[in-house]
Amino acid sequence: MIINEKRTNFKYNFIVMTHLKKISTTHPKHTDKKKAENSIKKFQEEIFKLQNVLYAQQKHSLLIILQGMDASGKDGTIKHVFSCVNPQGCNVKSFKSPTEEEKKYDYLWRIHAHIPPKGMMQIFNRSHYEDILFPTVHNLLPKKLIHKRFKEINEFEEQLKENGTVIIKFFLHISKKEQSKRLKDRLTDSHKKWKYDPGDKEEAKNWDEYMKVYEHIIDRCGHSIPWHIVPSDDKWYRNYYVAKTIADKLKSLKMTYPS
Repeated sequence: MIINEKRTNFKYNFIVMTHLKKISTTHPKHTDKKKAENSIKKFQEEIFKLQNVLYAQQKHSLLIILQGMDASGKDGTIKHVFSCVNPQGCNVKSFKSPTEEEKKYDYLWRIHAHIPPKGMMQIFNRSHYEDILFPTVHNLLPKKLIHKRFKEINEFEEQLKENGTVIIKFFLHISKKEQSKRLKDRLTDSHKKWKYDPGDKEEAKNWDEYMKVYEHIIDRCGHSIPWHIVPSDDKWYRNYYVAKTIADKLKSLKMTYPS
């Protein structure tokens, strides 16, 4: 995560440290595409082996959070990075607009139901951060309640961490130009038409507001469990970054098979 000089965002009344406009959405110049793609295979082998140990040891669980603008590559990341895992030990949950039943409970109720038990991996395609993001951009909740949610989410994640859940948070960072290209592809590519949603084009008009709120989220909810800002215009680099980060995190747990 790149930290720049402080500036005050008067709408949300907080000091912004993260400037997404100043963080590249493309791969670093020194990165070789072919080598990175070969490395992905190596990282996937490591993830597969370490997932088995995670499942056998039953000491930790792994929660992977994928956030990003529409068309940033959340589905693609899951498809390409996690093709190596044993489906018996991994679940995926996509969080869309709350259902009528979910609206009857507090906003974290539907999240609790999908927290991974020890030994399991869980992937969130969007997450509890949507309950800050969307209401803030569209002015659906009072500022006081939004600020309260930041505190509640931090406490929620800290509680999970204390109980053995390892959390890795990824923000898939794409440019406005790349998003526009991908949304257009959904109208012409027969393999992507099913993803097309007219509402995505409307939401894209709020790009600047979404970026401001994401900066707020990264700053306010990234101290104990940091965010990984992943340059995602280049899909191969996005997959490389995510696979390497997960493999490194699992190795750092120094897990062993039970005797």
